[in-house]
Amino acid sequence: MADTADPEVASSSSDASHSNSSENVIADQGISITNQIETEEPEAKKRKIEKALVKADKLEQRLGGILCCAVCLDLPRSAVYQCTNGHLMCAGCFTHLLADARLRDEIATCPNCRIEISKSSASRNLAVEKAVSELPSECQFCNKEFPRNILENHEQRLCEERLTTCKYSMIGCPWCGPQHELKSHEESCAHPHKSGAEVMESLQAIETTKDIEKRLYDNLFELLSYEKIIFNELQMKPYRTDEFIHKLFYETSRFSAFNNQWVVKARINTCQRDPTLSSDREMTYQLILKTKTTTAMTVHFMVLRGPFGDMKVQPKIHKFEFNEQENESPYFILPFPDTSECNRHLATKTINFRLIMFLASK
Repeated sequence: MADTADPEVASSSSDASHSNSSENVIADQGISITNQIETEEPEAKKRKIEKALVKADKLEQRLGGILCCAVCLDLPRSAVYQCTNGHLMCAGCFTHLLADARLRDEIATCPNCRIEISKSSASRNLAVEKAVSELPSECQFCNKEFPRNILENHEQRLCEERLTTCKYSMIGCPWCGPQHELKSHEESCAHPHKSGAEVMESLQAIETTKDIEKRLYDNLFELLSYEKIIFNELQMKPYRTDEFIHKLFYETSRFSAFNNQWVVKARINTCQRDPTLSSDREMTYQLILKTKTTTAMTVHFMVLRGPFGDMKVQPKIHKFEFNEQENESPYFILPFPDTSECNRHLATKTINFRLIMFLASK
């Protein structure tokens, strides 16, 4: 007589089989995902993922999430600003928010609580700055962790994995590698043994760069011998155009030079209709003669930092002939080193600088 199967046992067996099958599927999926990460992710990113999983419960990791910038969600590298409600912003994001608001003719607000922020209402949080400087961060070359306040020195001077170039790069050697391989490379580098004709191309490129710098200095020293030289400490303030789309521009008050009245005017991203749509920003400026003249005047001029401002510029000399028909020079680029410097000045209420003018005698 055939045995009759117990329905509860059969059900239990079926459930167990289903459970084991589900576990196997999940395990297979986990292995598949792990394999996918191992095959698809770059090695540096895999190390970061693994370290993040191991250290997720560490105090440093939790503090990093608390003290990060509310805008970029990264730990600040230098100054830390906070709104009146205590929300934190790194210096770069803070100035960018103020610059965007200035360009849009709006009030800058905290990205968390929407309270108004400005240079006067926001304050530095020195305690957070010091705390962040003590938190560990990975060296970009050797991936070892160091406190943030010594990381830069380690990466620039101490790390054996930091990238460096051969001392014969000036004669064309393209090698670039880790510091600990530099000595062995230089011992076997072929460039010191090349003929003069072979290294001539590299030397000519270096000479071209040096010639540009030398021309600037020679031109400046020649201008300093002019009879009529004048400089003014100027301040540009922001204004809006009366166009359909109000555009931001900066302008100084009238100032005197060579028995005439002048004005300096500046614009942002001259080639773009809406500068707020781009993260890359530049400022251009022009010199305007405000009084009528019957004789032509050839004027050389340049913008410098000056004693009352903190503008970082790479000086360039410009030349224009002012006459009865042409009283406005073309727009020249204000030579900031990068976009962040432009944003920093957009975030301020005024821009202070020194303008030096040289009048060529007829």
